[in-house]
Amino acid sequence: MTLNRVSAKTAGLVSCHSCCLVSVSKPAGVGVCPRCGSGLHRRKPNSLARTWALVLAALVFYLPANLLPMTYTTSLGRTQADTIMSGVIYFVQTGSWPIALVIFVASVFVPLIKLLILTLLLISVHLKSRWRPRDRTRLYRFTQMVGRWSMVDIYVVTILVALVKLGALANIDAGPAAVYFAAVVIITIFAAESFDPRLIWDAMEGQHARKP
Repeated sequence: MTLNRVSAKTAGLVSCHSCCLVSVSKPAGVGVCPRCGSGLHRRKPNSLARTWALVLAALVFYLPANLLPMTYTTSLGRTQADTIMSGVIYFVQTGSWPIALVIFVASVFVPLIKLLILTLLLISVHLKSRWRPRDRTRLYRFTQMVGRWSMVDIYVVTILVALVKLGALANIDAGPAAVYFAAVVIITIFAAESFDPRLIWDAMEGQHARKP
């Protein structure tokens, strides 16, 4: 990997997070953008601490999101509670593989893989790891990309509830897991936004600075 390149940090420049104007960095690393007036920082303030807090909060909510009922189905006087996985199993048993796959990927796999990736990135930055910085940056971009699609399951439940409520023989209500699941999705989106991917490359700049 070619390291003979000057970064904004080493050149004494800083980019505005709001309007992306590049300005000369103050000695303290903070200032005000001359174009939009936003605060300037070489790195997002307290990025690691805030991201760790949000990731841990998402992990706490992830358990009830998958263990508590996502829907309550009432039909002919009988009420059945279904978790996310029991819903997936139901659709698999009835042959609705595409729906089962969408719910599993959106509700179980994507939130979990986002949390694992963010945890990996946080640990690697704490350890000042120089392992595959480009691939770790791609992983970060992946967490940002999938974040906006993580609410698919909530949309499915909402539409399902609205449609079934129109019928006279059955009724579906959202369970408490829907609230926890929405919390996991929103918190992981904030966690991805609070993480500063430039921290991944700081260890590489240190390595470059030590070279003659």
